[in-house]
Amino acid sequence: MKYEFLEHTADVKFRAYGKSLDETFENSILAFSEIVGKGEKIKEVKKKTIFIKGKDRKSLLYNFLDELVYLVEEGFAVSSGKVSIKGNSLKAELAGDDTSNYDGLQHVKAATYSEMRISKKDSKRWMLQAVLDV
Repeated sequence: MKYEFLEHTADVKFRAYGKSLDETFENSILAFSEIVGKGEKIKEVKKKTIFIKGKDRKSLLYNFLDELVYLVEEGFAVSSGKVSIKGNSLKAELAGDDTSNYDGLQHVKAATYSEMRISKKDSKRWMLQAVLDV
């Protein structure tokens, strides 16, 4: 399982999993894309590279998700990506499409720190949890 959605009263909460922290962040892109696309697959037509920094892993995740929200507001809906994390910095090569090619995308207001978690489950698996304000 790459990601799953969890019950939340007003917002959208998800968990992403991976064999590495990089892969876990990549799978969070897939969850984000499903949220924004309301289940409709966003096509991989364009590419975009982003660089994100944080003071720790949680702020890195927050800043990363917030950048994905910003990109949607600027007209780019992400579909997938390749992530490379070094320390508290991240480079992501994203694939996606223009938001104008889709009707009724889910508006995500912001990332939140609410219930945020990043942990190594065991020697072979990472998990992150995030809540998005919709």
